[in-house]
Order: sequence, then structure tokens, then C-alpha cells
Amino acid sequence: MLYAFFDEADRLDRAAFRRQIEVCIGAGCHGIAVLGLLTEVKALSPAERDTLVRWAVADIGGRVPLMATIAGATLAEVRDLAAGAEAAGADYLILQPPLGQRPPGDELLDFYSAAMAGLRVPVGIQNAPEFLGVGLTPEEVATLRRRHANFTVMKGEGPVVQVKPFVEALAGQLVVFNGRGGLELPDNLLAGCAGMIPAPDSADLQIALFNAFEAGDVAEVERLYAQVLPYVVFIMQSLDVAIFYGKRMFARRAGIANACACRVPALVADPFFEAALTRWSAGFGPYPQGARHA
Repeated sequence: MLYAFFDEADRLDRAAFRRQIEVCIGAGCHGIAVLGLLTEVKALSPAERDTLVRWAVADIGGRVPLMATIAGATLAEVRDLAAGAEAAGADYLILQPPLGQRPPGDELLDFYSAAMAGLRVPVGIQNAPEFLGVGLTPEEVATLRRRHANFTVMKGEGPVVQVKPFVEALAGQLVVFNGRGGLELPDNLLAGCAGMIPAPDSADLQIALFNAFEAGDVAEVERLYAQVLPYVVFIMQSLDVAIFYGKRMFARRAGIANACACRVPALVADPFFEAALTRWSAGFGPYPQGARHA
């Protein structure tokens, strides 16, 4: 899930965004996602969201699939954003609940259903009550699946104990991912999740862990998880911490100079937390400076 980078004038930073994609693809990512919570989507205008999707399509150049999260305050805004992302070339669309609202499950189900109507690309939902304050039950997700054949993906965002019931209830119907920065990554894979959607800050280690899991290398899975877990625990103290300090750490690893600007977090750099960030990511090392295509 990509970060949004901003220049000194608080405009989207084109060069930093392009570098981010090259680093992720060079690390062997299986796909790119944009406009999620870590992209600071709530602080982006509709025009800026459209810009990031178009940049991502251009910079990826078909090398990996692009998943675009769609978030708007009204159904009309969501439908417009979804149509724009589809026209721009996004391979998957992930719908969020209406911004700033917490509708009950039946209303949220109907909202998603109306937003999906007419979309041709595969579509999913971000079912993240821990972060968004509202979500669907496994039964409601199954109902939505029966309504829309192209509803094929669910992005969970919670402890594996909360996501596993969805995997079990929707087996064979939906592909289920989880997030939370990679917390409980091995357990999520063992529970049947298709994978995780981490931020770029530690994505290379999580990609390597996923590949080791697929290869059946249990020892390597445990080694990589032990390496990345203290950092993930630090970064997942809150969404603001994940954005503010995660973006700073990734920028250092990727050689991006301008990384301090954030619109959402009410945080400023603190020497105590900077020291913790350095301590828990000490063994990560830099991302390769030259673009390397997968």
C-alpha cells in the first residue's frame, strides 16, 4: 500500500511516488495498492486521488496488478471515483465505507452493492471495523457476493482471530487479504489468507517471508518474522504513527529526500520515537538504489 509524498508546497511529489513504485517492484512485490488508509486518503482531494491512480498505472506499466481503494463521502462521489479509476487502468477496486459515516450493516451492504453496480473490473471491500468504525459480518459479505459476480476480494484489517471466520465462511468465494502492517503474518497465511497488503517500509522482508511460506521453508519464515515483528509492533501503535514514522523510515531506505510532510498525523518528530524507529529497524538495510524490474 503506497504512501502519498508531498513537496514543500504541499503538492503531490511525482518523483518520490515513482521511486516508491520502482523500489516495491524491485523488491519482488506481487501487486501494488494505492489510496488506502496509509495513503492518507482522507486528506486527499478527489482530483489528487485520481492523479495518484493515473501515476500508478503509468509507473507500473503493466508489470504487476494495481489495486485502487475507493473512498468518498457520498455514493455519487464513490461511483465517480470508481469509474475514473477503472477508466485509468486499475486492475482491482477496493471500496471503503462512506467517509465520516458509520451506517449499520444492512445500509452499508446496500451502499456497497450500489457502488459496485456497473463496474466491470474485479472489485472488493475493505472490511476494517477496527480502523473504519464499521464493517460487515461474514453473512453480509456472502450476501454481497451473491449479488455481484465480480465481487471477488476482501481486505480485512484486524487480528487473525477476527479475519479467520471470514476465510472459513467464504472459502472458494472470495480472496481474503489482511493488513495491520504485517502483524501475525505467518498465522494469517496459515489461516488461509491469500496474503497481506503492507506498507513499503518493511515490504521487502514481508515479501521474502511470503515466498518462504509458499516454499515451505518454516525456519526462514520464523527468522524473517522475528526480524520484522518488533518494528511492526512499534509502527502499528496507531495509524498516525504508521504514516508518520513508516514514511520516514521507508524514505531513508529508498533514498527519498522529501518524506516529512504528512497531512493526517498530528505528530512531530520526537527524538525518543526516532531512536526507537532506528533501533527496531536496524537490520533492515537500504533498498537498492537502482530500479530493478520484476
